[in-house]
Amino acid sequence: MLRAVVRQWRREWALLSAVLLAAAAWLSASGVLGRLDRVLSDAAMALQAHPPSPELALVAIDERSIAAIGRWPWRRALHAELVRQLDAAGAQAIGLELLLTEPDEDHPEDDALLAQALAASGRVVLPVSMQIHGGEAEALLPLPVLAGAARALGHVHLETDTDGVVRSLHRREGPAGQSAWDHLAAALLCTARPGAAACGDAGGAAAPATPLPGAAGWEYGATELIPFAGPPGHFPRLSYVDVLRGQVPPEALRGRIVIVGATAAGLGDRFATPLARQARLMPGIEVTANVVDGLLAGRRVVAAQPWQNLLVCLAPVALGLLSLLILGPLTGLLAVLALMAATVALAAFAPALWGVRLDVVGGLAGLVLAYPLWSWRRLSAAARYLGLELHRLRSDAGILPPAALPAGDPLGRRILAMEQATTQLRDLHRFLSDSLHQLPQPMLVCDLRGQVLLGNDAAAEHFGCADAPSLQGRSIVSLFEGAVLRSSGEPLLHDAMLACGTLPLRGEGTDARGRTILLQCAPFSSGSDEQRGWLLTIVNLTAIRRARQQRDEAMRFISHDIRAPNAAILTLLEVHRTYPAQMPLQEMLSRIERHARAGLDLAEGFVQLARAESHTYAHEPLDLCALLEESVDSSWASARERGVTVTVEECPEAAPTLGDRSLLARCLANVLGNAIKFSPHGATVRCGIGERPNQWALSVHDHGPGIPPEKRARLFQAFERLHGQSHPQQHGIGLGLAFVRTVMIHHGGTVEIDSIEGAGSTFTLVLPRAPDDTPHCDDS
Repeated sequence: MLRAVVRQWRREWALLSAVLLAAAAWLSASGVLGRLDRVLSDAAMALQAHPPSPELALVAIDERSIAAIGRWPWRRALHAELVRQLDAAGAQAIGLELLLTEPDEDHPEDDALLAQALAASGRVVLPVSMQIHGGEAEALLPLPVLAGAARALGHVHLETDTDGVVRSLHRREGPAGQSAWDHLAAALLCTARPGAAACGDAGGAAAPATPLPGAAGWEYGATELIPFAGPPGHFPRLSYVDVLRGQVPPEALRGRIVIVGATAAGLGDRFATPLARQARLMPGIEVTANVVDGLLAGRRVVAAQPWQNLLVCLAPVALGLLSLLILGPLTGLLAVLALMAATVALAAFAPALWGVRLDVVGGLAGLVLAYPLWSWRRLSAAARYLGLELHRLRSDAGILPPAALPAGDPLGRRILAMEQATTQLRDLHRFLSDSLHQLPQPMLVCDLRGQVLLGNDAAAEHFGCADAPSLQGRSIVSLFEGAVLRSSGEPLLHDAMLACGTLPLRGEGTDARGRTILLQCAPFSSGSDEQRGWLLTIVNLTAIRRARQQRDEAMRFISHDIRAPNAAILTLLEVHRTYPAQMPLQEMLSRIERHARAGLDLAEGFVQLARAESHTYAHEPLDLCALLEESVDSSWASARERGVTVTVEECPEAAPTLGDRSLLARCLANVLGNAIKFSPHGATVRCGIGERPNQWALSVHDHGPGIPPEKRARLFQAFERLHGQSHPQQHGIGLGLAFVRTVMIHHGGTVEIDSIEGAGSTFTLVLPRAPDDTPHCDDS
């Protein structure tokens, strides 16, 4: 199910990517968002404003000049004088941006004076304008006498965009099929610096071949953007009248390119520019000055080719869509924002770095739409997936009953339904987890690598961990380190099994602590029947094996040790019947009595051991000192018969403890009985009770043969007789000390042995003291 949803998700991503890329390509190619591209380009240009070139000088026909000289138009003799003044000051080139297309009828001699001044200077460039009549374009040339005297002619036509802002010009344009003119700024640069690179480009450019829209018969060449240095008034101006009167220092004009034109209100053309718009219009001579400034600095900016704009629009959109697919929602959004910032930065710095103006708004529009559209599709896919999963949970598991949902937004209903489902699943998980922890058998859940995912409290106790969570993340191989199979001695679990993906379904072995365990492994799968891990159940068989061993020993005891006295009695009776004269009756009865008592002792020892192992202990306050005194008194007869003295040498006034009086008395009787049996004639068995922190130590010291160290580990095992060969005269079946050990364990105590071979042994029964608030012991 999840894979199908992922595939559908990727198909939707591919479809959305195709739509957004197609939309971005169409927006880039159609120019629908051209106004926004121009706004972005204008903002970038404002960031790149720079000081004007010191090689430029503007001579303005301003209001002060109008007031001083008089109403426009002025006599052309004044212009001739101005040219002489500029030429005398050492101007490199003079751009006389005045339309001198008609003769001066009032002062016809002035045209000749101006022509003489132009010819004498040899550095003056005159403008060529264009006018349209009935859709036909016509060149407005200076008077032939003036045109012939000028150094060059240059057109002053500027390209106005649809928003009324001047941003570009044509490097060359003119009537179709005739000679074209460079722009006035290029002509001025070629006049001032004939060897300039820009001048060479202009001079070597191919003839215009593109018809100018709306102007039939007019063609233009390459289009360049105007690299404006600043807003209107950015270039310093000199007043026409000041230059005419010689009031301007020659240093302000020497070696400069001088542009003369009108700036007074009502005179000349004014244009809206990217850095001012309609608030402040820029005079035509200042526009020309910006073009010359850019040519001087090598700032030539052209509009990008359509394929370049398409590339810079599609590349960020594709990267943004890929980021949204690979990265998360927040990271994907940050990536889209970073791509938008990078795209804007690319558009802002491309003119300065590569001389290209890029139109990137189409790509920005694709990035702006990418995140909300992809989020919408992700949300739709997530809602659809939630609905399918809820349906599966309710139909397959049978655990989640349909919940009543309020009317409203479908997505809100699905979210609420999923919240209810997750709550029920959490409750189910809690129920299963609690159930697992309550199981008495140790259980582990691990993944296919053998890492523990979950374990219960019984497992933590089995492996000696502090709690169940401390098992998580551990390897089952390390947990079962040292455990081997009983049948072959090979490791119960090893890494090769996990690598092959096969664990033994059932295996019995012995772990590092000597416990006999049964390991059961069961694989578990996901809803798609794909194996996800293993469920391990551990059964501690130590108690069962011990019980089986005890059963076998009991059967051996019953079949041999208890039958032996009875068989001996029957043999004596049969011998007496057959040969009555060979055995006196009194001797026969004595032997029968001895065998009968031996059988009773065997049965009594076995019963007492069974009682100690299965008896419900009745713990009550008692005094060990009193209990020791009673046991010593009870052993007096057997000690006298053996010629052994039993003494109590050290004992506090009272030694309170909690315990089962009858079983503890039997323990003392067994220990004292062994000490008396194995002590030689005339020896003394010393008893005493010492104090330890929170414990009492009841000791019995004999003068028997001692116990070799290698036999002490078997001393407390049932049916073990360590002195059967060295002391055959001492009867017993090896149940007395097994009984003592069992009783002491049930009382929270221990049995200690201090023995020197040939010098006797000391048995010490260590029992906990009774708490301080224990009621007073009843010693009666």
